[in-house]
Amino acid sequence: MARPGLRLELGETAITPPEKAMLDSVEKRVSHWSEMVPFYSDAKNGPGKTAEAHATEAVLNAVILASYDARQGDLRPITRTAFDEAWALQEETGDKAGGWKWQDFHLGPWESAESGYQGAALLMVEAVNAPDGYARESEVRRHLDRERDYLRRQYATQPLVNQLYILWASAKEPGLLTEDERKALLAALRSQQQVDGGWRTMAMDMRERTDHSPEPMESDGYATGLAVLAMEESGTTRRDRTLQRGLEWLAEHQQKEGNWSASSINMKRDPESDAGPFMSDAATAYAVLALEKAQ
Repeated sequence: MARPGLRLELGETAITPPEKAMLDSVEKRVSHWSEMVPFYSDAKNGPGKTAEAHATEAVLNAVILASYDARQGDLRPITRTAFDEAWALQEETGDKAGGWKWQDFHLGPWESAESGYQGAALLMVEAVNAPDGYARESEVRRHLDRERDYLRRQYATQPLVNQLYILWASAKEPGLLTEDERKALLAALRSQQQVDGGWRTMAMDMRERTDHSPEPMESDGYATGLAVLAMEESGTTRRDRTLQRGLEWLAEHQQKEGNWSASSINMKRDPESDAGPFMSDAATAYAVLALEKAQ
C-alpha cells in the first residue's frame, strides 16, 4: 500500500524489482486460486489452520491488488477476481457473519483472534476506494452491507488499535461510526498520546506478552503512523494539535537507515531473524502513508 506513493515521491519511473516479484506472486495465486495450497495447514499447524490461511490470503490479495489499482484509476480484471475470491469466503452465519476466518496464532496485531477485524476493515477501505464505481455494484454492495454489519456489531469489543481502522474507513463508508462513537474514539486516541507526541502499540492493543518480558514503554512508528493516518483519513483538520504532534513525532523519529522502528508486542525478537523486522516494516509503511497524506 505504501510503495506506490513512495515511488512517486522518489521520482522513480518504474516499479521496483521487489514490488514486481510480490505482485507477480499475488497475481499468479489469484489466477490459479483453486490450485493454490494455503501457506498453513491443519496437518502441519493444527485444526482450522487451512481454512484460516485460505480466507486470510484471499482478503489480503484483494487488499494488495486494489490498493495498486486505486493509484492507477482503473480496476483490472485480476483485481475483480481477487475480490470475488474473498467474497466467496465471507462468513454467512455466527458471530463472524459478514467477516472472515483469520490466521490465529495468538500473536497480535495481525495473527490473533481479533486480527480478522483489522483485515475486514482494510478490505472495506480498499473496496470503497476501488476505481470504476466498484462499491456501487449491486452484488458488491450486498457483500459490503454484510461486512459493515459485522464491523458495527463487533466494534465495541475491539482494542483501540483495531478501532482506528474503522476511523480510517468511516470517511468513505457511511454508517460505520455514529457521531458519538467518533467523538469517543478520538477522545480515547488523544488520551493515549504520549508526552513525546507518539503512541505505543502495546497500550492500544492491551495484550500481555507471551514471554513475560517487559513491554516497550516508548512510542513506536506502527502505532503513531496508524493513529496519524486514521485521523487524516477521517478528516481531522491539520490545525488539530494531537495530529500536529503526531506528525512532528514521525518527522523526528525516522532512523538513519530510513525506517521507523517498532517491536513485537508478543515477545522480544532477534532483529536479525525472519520475524524480527516485521513490526518496523509495518511502522515504516504507515509512517510513509501518513506523511504522504500530510503533503
